Amino acid sequence: MDRVQIFDTTLRDGEQAPGISLNAAEKLEIAQQLARLGVDVIEAGFPIASPGDFEAVQTIAREVEGPIITGLARAQAPDIEAAFGAVRDAARPRIHTFISTSDIHIKYQMQNTREDVLAQARAAVAHAKSFVEDVEFSPMDATRADLDFTAEVIAIALAEGATVINVPDTVGYTTPQEYAAFLTGLYERVPGLRDVTLSTHCHDDLGLAVANSYAGVQVGARQVECAINGLGERAGNASLEEFVMLLHTRGDVAGLETGINTREIARTSRMVSRLTGYVIQPNKAIVGRNAFAHESGIHQDGVLKERTTFEIMDATTVGLEGNDIVLGKHSGRHALRAALEELGFTVDGAALNTAFKRFKEIADKKKQVTAMDLEALVTDELRTEVPGYTMEWFDVEASTRRPPHATVAVGRPDGETVEGSFTGDGPIDAIFHAINSATGVDARLKEFRVDAVTGGQDALGEVSVVLELGGQSASGQGVDADILAAAARAYVRALSNVCEKVRVAEATTDPRESEMPLTGP
Repeated sequence: MDRVQIFDTTLRDGEQAPGISLNAAEKLEIAQQLARLGVDVIEAGFPIASPGDFEAVQTIAREVEGPIITGLARAQAPDIEAAFGAVRDAARPRIHTFISTSDIHIKYQMQNTREDVLAQARAAVAHAKSFVEDVEFSPMDATRADLDFTAEVIAIALAEGATVINVPDTVGYTTPQEYAAFLTGLYERVPGLRDVTLSTHCHDDLGLAVANSYAGVQVGARQVECAINGLGERAGNASLEEFVMLLHTRGDVAGLETGINTREIARTSRMVSRLTGYVIQPNKAIVGRNAFAHESGIHQDGVLKERTTFEIMDATTVGLEGNDIVLGKHSGRHALRAALEELGFTVDGAALNTAFKRFKEIADKKKQVTAMDLEALVTDELRTEVPGYTMEWFDVEASTRRPPHATVAVGRPDGETVEGSFTGDGPIDAIFHAINSATGVDARLKEFRVDAVTGGQDALGEVSVVLELGGQSASGQGVDADILAAAARAYVRALSNVCEKVRVAEATTDPRESEMPLTGP
C-alpha cells in the first residue's frame, strides 16, 4: 500500500501538445527509455486516432518489456477494438476507456443525457473486458461533475470488471483540498473502489497538477498519471519528475515510494525535449539547467561549504552527473561505442559507422565532445525519419551590404533532388524560403528556437522548428555545431512531418468521427 504506480502518458496526452508529432520510431525510443526509467504503465497512444498511432502503439506493445502497455479508447466499440488490436501482443496489455460525467460535457460536447452515459460506460467496460483482463476506466472532467452521478458511473464500471478507476481533473480546475474531498467522497459512496487501484490524472492549468496528484495519493490513490517534463494538453499534465522526486525527497512526510530509477530522470527528460522540440525552461524543477545552479553570493558560499545548506536533493540522484564522458577528435570507434553504451545506446555496424562519421565532423569543430553532446548527436543522427524531404546541401551568401541569398538542394520522397533559391531577411530566413521554393510547399513558420546543448563558445546548437500547413502543425529538430546546418536539417524534418500529417488528414475516412473528439481524460 506504500507503493505508488507511475502511469506515463507522455506518448499519448503529451503528444497532444501543439506542434508535437512523433513518428513510430521516436515513440519506440522514448518508450524504451521509459522502461529503463522504471515506469509501471506506458500509455503508448490513441490507436484509433490514425494508422501511424496504431502502428506506434503496436510496435511498443511488441518490443518494450516490463511496463504495462495501454492504449486509450473512447467509450465506443471501434475505439476499444482498435486499442485491443494495438496492445494485444504486449506481455501485460491494458485498455483505457473513458467517457465524461460532467453535465457541461454531457450537454454541450456529447449532446447526450446522463442515462446515455451510464449505458455507454457499462457497454464500453464490458466490451474492453471481453478482450483483456486489465481495464482502466476514466470519468472525464470528473472534478466538475456531480459527485453522486460520478460515483454511480464508477460503480457500473466496477460491476463490469474495471481494475483501475482514474479520476481526472481534465481541465486543471480543482484544488488539492477539493480533489482530496472528491476522492474521499467516492470511497464513501462506492465501497468496491477500495478493492481496485484508484488513479489520478491532473492537468496544470492552475499550476496545481503535482499538488493535486499528491493530495490524491494522501487519501488512497495508488496510481498517478503524469508525463515527462509535464507535457500535455494546454498547460500540460502533472510532471513525472516533480511528483517522483517529491515522494523520494519527502518520504519522511509522504511515507510513499515509487519504482522509478531516479538516475534516469535527467536523461529521459532530455530525450523527450529533443524529440518533441519542447524546450525545458531553465527554472524547471528537477531537470531545468538552473535547478542546481546558484547565483546568489550567499547561496554560493553556503553550497561551497556544504551543499545541503541550499540544496534539498543531490543532483546525482536524478542523473545530472555523467557529463564527464569527454571524447575528442583523436578518439576511435571503440571509445565512441563504449561511451555510447555507458549512456544506454547500443550501436554497431552501419549505425556505428554513421555515428562515428558524424562524431568526427563535430569533434573537428569542438575541443571536447561531452556526454550530452553524444546524446544529442545519436538522437539526431540515428532517428528513423518520416519518409519525406532530406537536406542535401546549401550555399548562403551573407553580407551587411546586401540581403542574404541562399541556394539549396533538397531530396524529395521519390528520390529526386530539387533546387531552389531565395533572398531573405537573414541567412536562416533565406534558407527556409529556398527550401519552400525547391519543394513547392508553402509552409508557414510558426516557431523557431535555438538552444545550446552544452555551455561554451563551441557548443552544439539544437534548433527546433514548428511549421503550419493546411491547418496542421508539426515540429522538426536538428543538431550541429553550425547553426545554419542545424536549422536547415530541422526545417526539412518539420516539412516532412507536417506534409505527412496533412496527407493522413486528407486520406483518412474516419470511423472515429462522432460526438466525442479525440482528446482524452
